[in-house]
Amino acid sequence: MLRDRALECPLQTDRERSGPARLDRNRFSARWCSPQGSLAGPAPVRQSAAERWQSLEEFDSANLSIAMERCLKVGALLLAMSAVSVPARPQGVAGEIPLADVLDILVVDRDLLAIDAAGGGQTVARLRLDETVIWKGARGKVGVIITDQRILAVATQSGSWQEIDYGRTEQRPESALLGERVALAITSERVLGFDGGSGNLAEYRLGPREQVIVARVGENVGVVVTDRKALGLSPFRGGFFAIPLALGDQIESVTAESNLATLTGRRRILIFRATTGTWEERKRDLH
Repeated sequence: MLRDRALECPLQTDRERSGPARLDRNRFSARWCSPQGSLAGPAPVRQSAAERWQSLEEFDSANLSIAMERCLKVGALLLAMSAVSVPARPQGVAGEIPLADVLDILVVDRDLLAIDAAGGGQTVARLRLDETVIWKGARGKVGVIITDQRILAVATQSGSWQEIDYGRTEQRPESALLGERVALAITSERVLGFDGGSGNLAEYRLGPREQVIVARVGENVGVVVTDRKALGLSPFRGGFFAIPLALGDQIESVTAESNLATLTGRRRILIFRATTGTWEERKRDLH
């Protein structure tokens, strides 16, 4: 009886009328009849293990291709964003970046210690008999000690302290001016400059009745103005660089910043560049 009811089940497609239904391995399009003669859903299809494995491989391959394509797009987008948002770094000027204090000056018993935090090691000098330390200081790569008998200076990676004794009638300075690579100390007879680039002390001896008007230091430059000359100190070129002052020059202001020292006078402006060790002049408009 079940067989007769199955034969009475109507078929819905022309393909089914013309012949037996064809089965697709992955999709079953024919319909089957329930024992009560009504139409049911698609008949289940059994796949072999090889067919299931092939289907999984095709699915994984498709997903992998999509994932790789998305990764490539994201990578290209990030590369484009970084190229736009990060500007090219300009080439730096010598000594323009502020230095950390990499030198420490200590007085331990009779020893003068310069502890180099950058290159490592210590530089030691001994106090003389009855010698007393008046002042000491360090900044950046340079350090200075002033005693009642001499001036000592040291820089990082120096093999020894540099020193200059006072003359018989020379009055010592009470302190020094420190930059990051330069130092200045002025006595009654001389202008002493320490060049932290080469680690040498330089001096300019004042002429008869020549008076120091002002002294300034920047990170990498020093400047001293007397009533006759302007002295620029460079750690890149080494030593003092002088320019004469005219009788009519009346200095209104003196500044020292980074690698530049600027003297503003009534008639002209003088600019000292530590990187080249040169002076530049610009006339002022008096009208």
